[in-house]
Amino acid sequence: MSFGTLGSRLRGRTSRGPPATNFPARTRVSNHRRPVYGADISYEKQVSVMGYRRLCAGALALAVSGQVSAQDIPKQTPGSTSTDTQHRPRSGVRRDSDLSPSALTADTQRTPPPGLFADWFDIRKRLADRGIGVSARYASESGYNFAGGDRKLLRETGQFDVGVLLDLDKIVGLKGGAFQATLTYRRGRDLGADANLGVLQQVQEVYGRGQTLRLTQFWYEQTLGEKLELKIGRTNPGEDFAVFSCYFQNLSFCGAQPGNLVGDYWQNWPVGQWGARLRYDVNDHLTLKTAAYEVNPRNLEKDFVIGRFHGATGALIPVEAEWRRGDDDGRVGAYKVGGWVNTSNGDDVFYDLNRRPIAITGLEPLRRSARYGVYFNIQQQVTGTSKDGKSVTGLSVFLNATQADRATSTTDNQIAAGLFYKGLVPWRPGDILGFGVARTNVNGRVAKGQELDPTRPAVQDAEYASEIYYSVHPTRWLELRPNVQFIHNPGGVHDANDVGVLGMKAAITL
Repeated sequence: MSFGTLGSRLRGRTSRGPPATNFPARTRVSNHRRPVYGADISYEKQVSVMGYRRLCAGALALAVSGQVSAQDIPKQTPGSTSTDTQHRPRSGVRRDSDLSPSALTADTQRTPPPGLFADWFDIRKRLADRGIGVSARYASESGYNFAGGDRKLLRETGQFDVGVLLDLDKIVGLKGGAFQATLTYRRGRDLGADANLGVLQQVQEVYGRGQTLRLTQFWYEQTLGEKLELKIGRTNPGEDFAVFSCYFQNLSFCGAQPGNLVGDYWQNWPVGQWGARLRYDVNDHLTLKTAAYEVNPRNLEKDFVIGRFHGATGALIPVEAEWRRGDDDGRVGAYKVGGWVNTSNGDDVFYDLNRRPIAITGLEPLRRSARYGVYFNIQQQVTGTSKDGKSVTGLSVFLNATQADRATSTTDNQIAAGLFYKGLVPWRPGDILGFGVARTNVNGRVAKGQELDPTRPAVQDAEYASEIYYSVHPTRWLELRPNVQFIHNPGGVHDANDVGVLGMKAAITL
């Protein structure tokens, strides 16, 4: 039994657990002497192209030999997939606010379905009968830059995660209670760094936050009556706020969007933060949420710990209102608007402590007393059918936009739009086509500082990314998602060569 199945038994409605940010903290250069990119990452040993070809050939042979008819694969609700690297299941089964259609394997931040070993010789079923849900998965992202960068390279990176979800009603008689623990381990190489692509948003979203073992989730959730729900423990804001799937390989379309812009304090999957979240269902269509999360730079350290108890600099306080429309057999949609405040101090990106341009004086930056932002997410099914509040077939569209404060944010806004189409090919009803375009903006105040810098660094503006993928699910435990990415003005630099990446996002559930 998968986490999603166990979750359904906990509350009887559909659930979701989102990503956290896997986006590495941005390196800020206070004097603006060089362009600011998504991350500074050390180089590692190269993977041979021949080894990759053998790997692809093996995967293709496995996919062909394991091909089954649509009737042989259990129907799966869109919105939980094994390749979503930034989501794990929510314990309670509230209606899922992400409606993206997908098979269950490739969402690397969500619960995978029954896997390669099915019910583990009935062990998984026996545990589930006792209120214990377990799952394990490996998700891989490979990329080859056929355009852009210093050299043409092939790189693979991945994430292994294992989790347990406890139904405390079954185990100890605590009605409406659940406990979630998830371990993640990331490994591999980053194409963006090794080929010097110079992009703002990673072309392999699963890379980052330290290639290390982390306790990503360790929380307790409890319903308080019919409408109120409390979650407390080791979690992250992307699980409950600005929630979006992670089916694309480019980070521009992955997870909670604020974490893609201000990832130094809004830390999505796989980083965990101490936090508490309250959720109130006003009615079947309207939900209000708020939370408080610890802001602690030590969370980004690579040592394996249950949690940091020293080093906090403030609190991240998000709020969100979500309205859902449509029921079974109707066109479903979700509309979210929210915002956040970070009580920690932050460096001004333009002024020094004397309110003069840092690029000229080279002095310490002015310290700002708070950081903030707003966002909205729209997902709407346009054609096809739905079930349990999710689109099952047809066309769905999405639009995500986020604006962070211009005083302290190096990248201050992002907008992404796209579509999912499930069942485009009649004889392949489970396949999914995804397409997205995005714009990530470098703060104009950062660009102004670069213009004043006597060393004349590249002046940054906006980066434009697009991706198209086609997802196939040859077996219940394997998902293959070939994709092509194009990045215009990488790093927001107008005279930089455009980047093209041929990618493969794949996942195996165990």
